[in-house]
Amino acid sequence: MTYAHTMKAAVLERHDGPFRHADIARPTPGPGQVLVRIKASGVNPLDLKIRAGKADHARQPLPAILGIDMAGVVEGVGEGVTAWRPGDEVYGMTGGVGGIQGSLAQYAAVDASLLARKPAHFSMREAASLPLVFITAWEGLVDRAKVRAGQTVLVQGGSGGVGHAVVQLALAMGARVFATASAAHADLIRSWGAIPIDYRSTDVEAYVAAHTHGRGFDIVYDTAGGESLDASFKAVARFGHVVSSLGWGTHALAPLSFRAATYLGVFTLLPLLTGEGKPHHGEILRDVAALAEAGKIAPRVDAKRFDLTSVAQAHAWVESRQAQGKVVVDIDP
Repeated sequence: MTYAHTMKAAVLERHDGPFRHADIARPTPGPGQVLVRIKASGVNPLDLKIRAGKADHARQPLPAILGIDMAGVVEGVGEGVTAWRPGDEVYGMTGGVGGIQGSLAQYAAVDASLLARKPAHFSMREAASLPLVFITAWEGLVDRAKVRAGQTVLVQGGSGGVGHAVVQLALAMGARVFATASAAHADLIRSWGAIPIDYRSTDVEAYVAAHTHGRGFDIVYDTAGGESLDASFKAVARFGHVVSSLGWGTHALAPLSFRAATYLGVFTLLPLLTGEGKPHHGEILRDVAALAEAGKIAPRVDAKRFDLTSVAQAHAWVESRQAQGKVVVDIDP
């Protein structure tokens, strides 16, 4: 069977500019790479920051094809790849930063070690919603904080993208989970098996007293940064751990120090930017897929549909904060 040597892609040529729907050369997989026919591309808030030129840490020069998360089908393999073969359904966090082609295109040549087999009963859209947020959750909870069954875990921003992943992962690990969110998201938090805390009507001291008898939480995972991280330092138990995926800015560390607690940072982009730890991302996603197939992880995907010609509208929908779950672009449905 032969294929055309071009592909459709959404190309960003300048910051805050439009996406150009273009025909460009289809990549060829090099040694250690897999050519994936992309079916769906997840949209993360980071994609919007890169587009706006407000994410220097992502190191993505323009022009570029954005899109960090993807799900699709293996089309071909490069030299030395034995783990994958054409027809395999895969998902992963594979590009869109560090000068690496992203997933807003029909094909991508990606590092084979970044991929995992798609959860069998998930759609491509559902699978594409998972990689960045669940890798971020796993690196903080499992790799850094070493979460254990029976511990108390507080998730700051529990209804958000990373937050909902942390909640579900902590529950899957046997922890007792609490999550701050607005009152409007309380039922959603409960539906996962966690205890909601309305951060707008309850201050830190009050919810620490109410839920831990003043002891504090064994692990606090902050997904919002700023004041949320400051509150986390006050909510953690003695000898506990505060984890943050947005630990930027200036913060007073005294509340953390007085509890003899630790701060643990998560920078999920590191393997894509440096090459260090790429296989671990694939390992994490294999474990996430196993949890998904065991019924312990449920994706939350927004119902609105977008394609390569409407990527700008997908970004606008994310920016509007009206989406009910992860926004996903259909690439080759």
